[in-house]
Amino acid sequence: MLIKEYRIVLPMTCEEYNIGQLYMIAKKSQSMSRGEGVEIVKNEPYENMNVEQSWNGFPYCKTVYTCPFFGDKFSISIESVHKDGNDDEENVFDCSEDILSQRIIDHIDIANDHIEKKDYIKEEDPRFFLSKKTSRGLLNTPDWMSRVSPSMTCYKLVKVEFNIWGFQTRIENIIHSIGLRDTLLKSHRSLFCWIDEWFGLNIDEIRKIENKVVEHQHHQEELQEIKNILA
Repeated sequence: MLIKEYRIVLPMTCEEYNIGQLYMIAKKSQSMSRGEGVEIVKNEPYENMNVEQSWNGFPYCKTVYTCPFFGDKFSISIESVHKDGNDDEENVFDCSEDILSQRIIDHIDIANDHIEKKDYIKEEDPRFFLSKKTSRGLLNTPDWMSRVSPSMTCYKLVKVEFNIWGFQTRIENIIHSIGLRDTLLKSHRSLFCWIDEWFGLNIDEIRKIENKVVEHQHHQEELQEIKNILA
C-alpha cells in the first residue's frame, strides 16, 4: 500500500472553498465529453449514515473505490479535511503510528508546481490571474502560501493498494502521480482562477447549477445510446 497525504493551500476561506469546489466540479463535468468527465449522481451532506462508496460531511469527506474484478486486492481510499489557515498540521487525520510511518507528505503548490504544456491554460495560471471581485491572485512568489489572507488548507489522505505481485509498486505510483496528484493540481488551479464566477453564490444557487448539469448529462446519455445503436 502506498499512502500519501496531499496538502493544498488556497487563498480563500473554508466556506468559500465549499462553494468553489462544488462549482468547479459542476463546470468541469459540463465541459468534458461523456466518458471523460465527472458525473454528478448525488452530492449532499450526511449525518451518521452508512454509505458504501462516497460520503460528504464537509469539511470532512471520504471516498472509497474498489473493483470487483480484483476483489480485496485493489482499493483507493481518499479522506479529506478542510481547515482555515495554513498551519500545516502534522496529524490532522489522527493517524496511528503505523500509518504515520508509511505516510508520505506531498505539498501541492497551485502556482509553482509543474504543469504539462498540453494542460497549461494561461487564464488558469494563479501567477498571472487577479480576481476582480476579491483582488486575490498574482501568486508569483515562492512564499505566497505564507503571505496570503485569507487562506485555507485542503488535506487529502490517500491510500492506494494494488496487491498484485509484480505490478504493485508501479501501479500504485502511477495512480498517485497521474490519476491523483495531477488531477488535484489542475482542478484546484481552476477552482481558484474561476473565483469570479462562483464568489458570492450560495448553496441553493450551486444546487441549481448541479441539477442543470445532471439533466444535461442524462440527455447526453440518451443521445449517445441512440448513436451507439445507429453507428
